Amino acid sequence: MYKIKRISLLLFVIIISMAMVACGSPNETTSGENGVNGSFVGEAEGHNGKIKLNVTVENSEISKIDIVENSESEFTKEVFDKLFKSIISKNSTEIDTVSGATVTSEAVVIAVNDAIEKAGITLTPKKVSEKDAEVKDVSTDIVVIGGGGAGLTAAIEAKENDADVILVEKNAFVGGNTNLATGGLNAAETKYQSENGIEDSAELFFEDTMKGGKNKNNPELVKILTEKSAETVDWLTEKGVDLTDVGVAGGASVERIHRPTGGAAIGAHLVETLEKKAKELGVDIRVSTKAIEILNDEGKATGIKVEDENGNPYNINAKAVIIATGGFGADQEKVVEFKPELKGFGTTNAPVATGDALNLVKSFNAELVDINEIQTHPTVVPEKNKMITEAVRGNGAILINRDAKRFIDELETRDVVSAAELEQEGQTAFLIFDQNVRESLKAIEGYHKAGLLIEADSVEELGKAIDINGTELKNTIDTYNSYVNNGKDKDFNRENMKTELNKAPFYAVEVGPAVHHTMGGLKINTEAQVISKSGEIIEGLFAAGEVTGGIHGANRLGGNALSDITTFGRIAGKNAASLVK
Repeated sequence: MYKIKRISLLLFVIIISMAMVACGSPNETTSGENGVNGSFVGEAEGHNGKIKLNVTVENSEISKIDIVENSESEFTKEVFDKLFKSIISKNSTEIDTVSGATVTSEAVVIAVNDAIEKAGITLTPKKVSEKDAEVKDVSTDIVVIGGGGAGLTAAIEAKENDADVILVEKNAFVGGNTNLATGGLNAAETKYQSENGIEDSAELFFEDTMKGGKNKNNPELVKILTEKSAETVDWLTEKGVDLTDVGVAGGASVERIHRPTGGAAIGAHLVETLEKKAKELGVDIRVSTKAIEILNDEGKATGIKVEDENGNPYNINAKAVIIATGGFGADQEKVVEFKPELKGFGTTNAPVATGDALNLVKSFNAELVDINEIQTHPTVVPEKNKMITEAVRGNGAILINRDAKRFIDELETRDVVSAAELEQEGQTAFLIFDQNVRESLKAIEGYHKAGLLIEADSVEELGKAIDINGTELKNTIDTYNSYVNNGKDKDFNRENMKTELNKAPFYAVEVGPAVHHTMGGLKINTEAQVISKSGEIIEGLFAAGEVTGGIHGANRLGGNALSDITTFGRIAGKNAASLVK
């Protein structure tokens, strides 16, 4: 029996060895008549962590690139595809980066170069015909500027109301800031709240939103936002968006923020679902296409002028235009122009959030509201500008300073928490939580994967790891845990305390404020029509999402952005479709 086992094992080893020779193992080089053949693994640090690529070389030319390991966000799938095709077709890494994904693009190039170096070859670039396609003016019923959550929602709603729609996105992929959203979507009186025994009302949602915005909000717009929120959840659910998990966010009286199962990040999931639906319906989505002008016929919007990825201009003539270009949080010059005290602040925004609409609407004399109201998010990793979702605090995390003390109700509104952090030594704080919190929220796994979390087996060790007094940190956490047990926060009156922080490992991440949301923008009415400085409706011009002002007042509550972009995106799409019939 022993001999039989040895023979079987030997045969197995021989078979596996032959298979590896036949297939070519990574980093194994064979030379043919025309050059090197083989597969080689290269790696680099991307935006969220390590990227590993398997580069197949045939006759010293790149024939295939496969992803071995990837920590980048889901929405970068199209980025990888575009880069791979460009590298293979040119047999060169001397390619253009993808707009909006510069770090990921550079990491792909570095990883491929690493693989080529391991192959021991020098690439000979191929000449690729770059003859520009002929561009012609086109016509449609409705053109949507911007492919984030608001633009995709508006396009879908308009298409479902029998309008022909073209959507243009200046980036190489859709999603914009929505791709980065992690928290969730606020809504009241939903079926998911009911299933979880959560009592809520549109009236309470209205009161929370007005209070959070310091009553600077336009109450008519807030009423639309809050009363139609449950309908928006139903509409999104019908499209395939998972909003089954309900939690709490800062400024909310009850659990109201809806997100995917287990508290997973919502943004990329929402964009992927809406993009798929838009394409199924036949929406003409044109990426790498930048709107440079809104056509103005005696005060009426009649389409847009765009530039394709090669800089070729053409017109998209339309009976209605929907602006969904987002805010200007990534444009430091505009941020400082409207709020000088934010000079030098980092930003959580996608690079595309540059406030293009502010220039596009000038010929229409469009009114702006609350334009100097710019929100900072209090839990952003310094320098890396990676936002830690408010849901981490909602699910039980606390904030401590360098004295190992809490200093604020962690679920206060974003402006209040940000201001409190700036008063601490170093103008940052540490977000502290345990394994209970980590297990309660899938979004945390992304932070762990990106290497943002400091981990320790005890509270004292965690204190040492972040260079604060571990004994004091333990005292702070023990005190907080007693408040959780007694149901009363004697220090800061925090109302929502989900769990004791008592399960190892324990985690910390340094956080501070960064520019997050621009509450001001184009003035709209309840029909999502853009209003001029003279108070008149600008014919044919609609807007939705962060490009607009008035809904959030002086401060936006976490979870209200996605509610805003989808609710008013639907309104803009429906009303634009009614106009063109």
